Amino acid sequence: MSSPAPSSVRHRGGNASSKKRGTTPNPETRDVDMDVLNKAHADAQAAQPSSEWDYKVALGIITMMSFVTRFWGINHPSQVVFDEVHFGKFASYYLQRTYFFDVHPPFGKLLFALAGWLVGYNGEFLFENIGDSYITNKVPYVAYRAMPATMGALTVPTVFLIMWESGYSLPACVTAAGLMLFDNAHIGQTRLILLDATLVFFMALSVLCYIRFYKLRHAPFGRKWWKWLLLTGVCLSCVISTKYVGAFTFFSIGVPVVIDLWDLLNVNRRQGALSLPEFGKHFAARMTGLLVVPFLIYLFWFQVHFTILSRSGPGDDFMTPEFQETLSDNVMTSQSIPIDFYDVLTFKHKETKVYLHSHPDRYPLRYEDGRISSQGQQVTGYPHNDTNNHWQIMPGKPLPEGVETRRVKHGDIVRLRHVVTDTILLTHDVASPYYPTNQEFTTVNHADGDGQRYNDTLFEVRIENAKSGQEFRTKASHFKLIHYPSKVAMWTHTTPLPDWAYRQAEINGNKNAVQSSNVWLAEEIPSLPPDSDRLKKEERVIKHVPFLKKYFELQRAMFYHNNALTSSHPYASFPISWPFLLRGVSFWTNNDTKQQIYFLGNPVGWWLASSVLAIFAGIIGADQLALRRGVDALDERTRSRLYNSTGFFFLTWAAHYFPFFIMGRQLFLHHYLPAHLASTLVTGALVEFIFNIEPQDDELDAAPAPPAAGAGKKGGAAQQAPQRRKPVRERLGSQSLVAAWAATGVIWAVVVWSYLFFAPLTYGQPGLSVQGVNARKWLAYDLHFAK
Repeated sequence: MSSPAPSSVRHRGGNASSKKRGTTPNPETRDVDMDVLNKAHADAQAAQPSSEWDYKVALGIITMMSFVTRFWGINHPSQVVFDEVHFGKFASYYLQRTYFFDVHPPFGKLLFALAGWLVGYNGEFLFENIGDSYITNKVPYVAYRAMPATMGALTVPTVFLIMWESGYSLPACVTAAGLMLFDNAHIGQTRLILLDATLVFFMALSVLCYIRFYKLRHAPFGRKWWKWLLLTGVCLSCVISTKYVGAFTFFSIGVPVVIDLWDLLNVNRRQGALSLPEFGKHFAARMTGLLVVPFLIYLFWFQVHFTILSRSGPGDDFMTPEFQETLSDNVMTSQSIPIDFYDVLTFKHKETKVYLHSHPDRYPLRYEDGRISSQGQQVTGYPHNDTNNHWQIMPGKPLPEGVETRRVKHGDIVRLRHVVTDTILLTHDVASPYYPTNQEFTTVNHADGDGQRYNDTLFEVRIENAKSGQEFRTKASHFKLIHYPSKVAMWTHTTPLPDWAYRQAEINGNKNAVQSSNVWLAEEIPSLPPDSDRLKKEERVIKHVPFLKKYFELQRAMFYHNNALTSSHPYASFPISWPFLLRGVSFWTNNDTKQQIYFLGNPVGWWLASSVLAIFAGIIGADQLALRRGVDALDERTRSRLYNSTGFFFLTWAAHYFPFFIMGRQLFLHHYLPAHLASTLVTGALVEFIFNIEPQDDELDAAPAPPAAGAGKKGGAAQQAPQRRKPVRERLGSQSLVAAWAATGVIWAVVVWSYLFFAPLTYGQPGLSVQGVNARKWLAYDLHFAK
């Protein structure tokens, strides 16, 4: 498989390969053929400037139809639909300059904020609940929705242009574009305030720009060559700056780039071998255009993100105190209080939000699995604040004589006294209730804690990203409590303990001390008098943190929380079901009008595209088997097109589909949309392959052989080699496009019918009766029966 071959079907020319029957195409022969074909194509265009009027007319009609299908009734419903609660809210946060956190990069969300800013909206509405009225809250939701709808509409002509630039016939172009034009899933997803329209549009543009760049490979380093190389990089950057699955697009284009570079190293190239400095220029140009430039643009959007979001907001809790100090009006840092020894504190786990808690009840003698506990006092995590959460922080060693107290600092060794039961916290080498490898936390009386168990009561306060001597403060200091002798970290998790612990959270000692979920914070100081000098607020200075430090911190948080999206969802689905369209997603329902929006692709179009993918794999397998059996079923030009161009489309589909099988997070049908676009390209290409057999010139069927050794010595003329046997497709060749147009017409007819049949679920109107809903439950789709 190589890069897409850009040869033209409409302007034929050049010579067929003279390689022996049964061989596979090599890059040298392909490049020679492409030179001739491209020259013939350019000559034909110069001689007949209006020869492609039919492509242009078709492109114009399809573009207009794509805008109609995406914009029709875009103001309905005038309520928040599905994930508009997230991305509409993020746009409002941008407009209010309020810091928020999301697992996706900022580019797509910035486009929504731009749409709101252009119409003068201030972002007052926060899209809190599905079904909230846009009209009542005076939200310019049509402007928001117009942004993805425009990109969704432009995706369809982009698909057409990909096929056209790849040299496919008009029926093939119309087929691929039609499958996108009338696909209910792409229409439904691009009419709402969601990111997928941006992702799919720039993914398609990336493929188109790369094909344009590849067609100029024999004229390197020219103005157009650089233009299309850089445009490919810009589009790739926009893809990955919208969602991280854009990395799949990098892979699908990166593979043919690597193959092209490998071909440039071929010393037998017809254009001549490249010197290492010349190859280095090619390598550096591609590295710059396809990696360096996209990465810099990607970083630019994060810089815009940080610059706009300068105020404290709901995303603060995901970031470190150092990051939060860069935000104005940050509650955590403004209410932060330094902690002294002998203060009474409450401690809260950063992730689960439970308080460190204890009560007089004891661990049971035996757990359900038969293991024995220490029967010590229970130490648990409790979600509500009460007096059993109060702990006095004491120094690990007595303070110097005459010093009553001092500030607690990073690295100090401390002890914690449970105030209500007057016991000392410790952990020891006894297995915790749920984790046999983790240590149990309990408390002991002063006699044991100050005596033989003294070392077990010592803990180190290790503040995250702290400098030596940094003060320990409430709210602002995220810290790990590390047991001094055993080096385990105090930890909790979300699985509740049994009834003997009142279903509270387990606290144990985690041997993996570097784990990010070991982080706690001191919530408040209940013992602090109201007139304490520590409550006097100093004028707060907003700190500056270098961009790259903020960027890497945000990246760690984004990847961590993205991988943590593993909880079940009623409309989640597995990748194996996506090509077969086994289930959709309910976006919105109105019981009064019996209207609903149900995210579902065009079943006929999806099943056709999925079937064609299997057919393509079968054709490749059959061709390879035939070659090994000595049967040449394809002419070289057709085989080159099949392996290189259609193979590139198939690679794009596979690269955007198979990686989802190894993901552990929640997955939905919309994750298949980029792969579905690639499958439409394969479908258009296979329509041409099956129904539009390319003719070959008769003079190519035989070639004179050089005179045999000794010819003429015996009076005979130079012996001629027998004519080459035509491959099967050459013998069946036809110049007529009737079969291809007929196939395209049939495909459009069934796809349009299916699109119209499911349109009420795509547009949310008109409402459907129970019979109408039942008629559309083809594969037991979980449609909602409006009451």
